[in-house]
Amino acid sequence: MISKKMTIKIPTGLEARPVALLVQVASQYESNVYVECENKKINAKSIMGMMSLGLPAGEEITITVDGSDEEAALANIEKYICGE
Repeated sequence: MISKKMTIKIPTGLEARPVALLVQVASQYESNVYVECENKKINAKSIMGMMSLGLPAGEEITITVDGSDEEAALANIEKYICGE
């Protein structure tokens, strides 16, 4: 299991379209992927769960990935969230 803190650099934050794309990125991997913010921990493959967070640009989150392809999953999620 690996975790990393990152800041959302998507200009609109995680609203409907960016959330849908994040769910697509996370769903490409077998690993379990979670987004943590404050006291909430949400499955990043759940579009409804992710929508419930309503995270704005500039918000700091922690991504936790656990599974056989966790490093690739974390790297690609970071590229998406941080705009790299």
